[in-house]
Amino acid sequence: MVRPKTIRLLWIGFIAILALTVVAQLFIEVHDYFGVDGWFAFYAIFGFVSCLGMVIFAKLLGLFLKRPDTYYDDL
Repeated sequence: MVRPKTIRLLWIGFIAILALTVVAQLFIEVHDYFGVDGWFAFYAIFGFVSCLGMVIFAKLLGLFLKRPDTYYDDL
């Protein structure tokens, strides 16, 4: 899991699986409950935007919770 070739193969595999799940929506009928969830690739886009939002929120939260490098030296 640390060799660059292995990491590259994992990325290629993950991208292929994600692309196949989006392409599968062309052949499978989606039953929407709220209207917007019937859009093509809605769940892929929703998952990406949700993950992006969590990362941005964590970065902003880190700005408020971060301590200086010398925090324990002052005690």
